[in-house]
Amino acid sequence: MTDSLPVLGEPPAAAPSGVLAACDGSDGSLWALDRAMTEAEVFGLPLYVLAVVNPSPTGYPPGMVELVRESIERLVESMADGLRRAVATVQAARSQRYEGDLVLHVVLGNVIEVLLACTPGQHTLVVGTRGNGGFTRLLLGSVSSAAVHHAACPVLVVPAPPARRP
Repeated sequence: MTDSLPVLGEPPAAAPSGVLAACDGSDGSLWALDRAMTEAEVFGLPLYVLAVVNPSPTGYPPGMVELVRESIERLVESMADGLRRAVATVQAARSQRYEGDLVLHVVLGNVIEVLLACTPGQHTLVVGTRGNGGFTRLLLGSVSSAAVHHAACPVLVVPAPPARRP
């Protein structure tokens, strides 16, 4: 059951080689997660699903971290719940349920930095073309673009599925 999937707070950097899927809950990341499940099945590898939370992109002034710690913990737990729901949504839409090793990770930090730090030793990184960022006109989002240029493993960028015609 998806609700019982544990969520680890550390990145899968030291884990055995597997398929790493970046997931922010956007449609693009759900399509990428579905493809990552297929990749993990085909190659018989574990699947690591990673969500990164950056509560303060500009950092906190001295002493402020202690004041916002509870809010950060709630934010991480909310992201963990969202990650479980994302996996459940993708599982429900698949014709065959993913039965392989699946580990969820919610990590604090800069999305690009954390994601790239997790790629050494991984078989494949799977990302969507665009996530929840604000620049929908871009062909590739900032995360997928950085992954393609700087990841230490092969990167699979999953485009949106073609629009269905009536």
